[in-house]
Amino acid sequence: MISDETRAYYDLKKRNDVRESAKRLRRQFLRYKDAEIVYSLQHKKILELASEAGAIYRMDGTVLINRDIFDAYLEKFHEPSTLKSEEDKA
Repeated sequence: MISDETRAYYDLKKRNDVRESAKRLRRQFLRYKDAEIVYSLQHKKILELASEAGAIYRMDGTVLINRDIFDAYLEKFHEPSTLKSEEDKA
């Protein structure tokens, strides 16, 4: 028999609710060190891209990157898939 705990674990609605809560709670501003980890980019490249995006906030020697602005800017570099679908092959 499946326990109540196991049943709760597999409850899709509850997992989706948790995922949505995590999205809302994620930090809007990142320091460079955190941004390097999140975006897997080097410090110099993060600085360059965030500056171009206008996502940098400087306060008393602390530099923050606005994630929403930076994510929107990164979407400019998105390339569509080059894989051909089954319809194109026929």
